Amino acid sequence: MNDQNLRSQTDTKEQVTASPLRCLTGAVISGGMGFAAYSLMIAIATNFATKPIHSINPLVVRISSAVRTLVVGVVALGSGIFGIVAIGLLALGVQLLIQQLTKEKSSEN
Repeated sequence: MNDQNLRSQTDTKEQVTASPLRCLTGAVISGGMGFAAYSLMIAIATNFATKPIHSINPLVVRISSAVRTLVVGVVALGSGIFGIVAIGLLALGVQLLIQQLTKEKSSEN
């Protein structure tokens, strides 16, 4: 690609405004991904709990415990972030809906 094509593609992008429907759709998608990550976290934690570490070496036990904690923690962090994003998008959608309804009432008067 030459530079002229790149410039014309970036110049023609329009800014998309937020709408209550877009926010609700994003909240549903993010909530679904958060629930999937939560289910994965529960499955991983259950799997780790049912399979104990078989070693006499204390260093191996400590490293294995740390790795298991990190794996469950990272998945829990992802689940929490997706949940917070879903709640935020839902709140933004409600706010935009209220703003649209109050703007219509004020324009009627």
